[in-house]
Amino acid sequence: MRKPAEELARRLAYQFKSPEYLNTALTHRSAAKKNNERLEFLGDSVLSLVISEYLYAHQGKATEGELSRLRSSLVKGDKLAELAQRLELGDYLILGSGELKSGGFRRSSILADTLEAIIGAIFLDSDYETCKQVVLALYQQELTTLPEASSIKDFKTRLQEYMQSRQLPLPVYDVIDITGEAHAQTFTVECSVTLLDAAVAGKGTSRRKAEQQAAENTLNALTNE
Repeated sequence: MRKPAEELARRLAYQFKSPEYLNTALTHRSAAKKNNERLEFLGDSVLSLVISEYLYAHQGKATEGELSRLRSSLVKGDKLAELAQRLELGDYLILGSGELKSGGFRRSSILADTLEAIIGAIFLDSDYETCKQVVLALYQQELTTLPEASSIKDFKTRLQEYMQSRQLPLPVYDVIDITGEAHAQTFTVECSVTLLDAAVAGKGTSRRKAEQQAAENTLNALTNE
């Protein structure tokens, strides 16, 4: 049985003035026409700004590239899903019957997207500063244990170095599909390397994110082999 949204609000330490924002944020597109996709779009941008602002203020020696990699490590889907699991977010989701039967309440992509939607909902229900405090509280553990900025490399960089160390051609990335409305597109990118017989795909809400996912999947395939 789905837990009440008010309980989740207490766990977030935020009281919604308009609870409808939270209900919409918890509603997957499989459940209703009025769902969390637009809030997810907004929350993604707010989250990126909050983390960018924090890193700029607290990583005074980091370069632009290092800041970008640190931010990416904090806002990537896997990290969002991890945060969502800490909140037991799956217990609060509003899913269609098909997603319920297939275990959508455990799916990392759904959990990550919903957390972004909740951030968007808090932003609309309050203001930037209030939303920022909620986000920073969510990320307290991550922000207090940040690695050295210079040690963070994104997956495309790691894959490129992997190929270069073996004196092999660099990876090639191709966009093979774009789906969804303009405000909520999903990109599918294939990464081709000479060490694998077939290209490896990745998906994301932008070309950059899809390329990073494809690079990560390719690295996993290479190291597994």
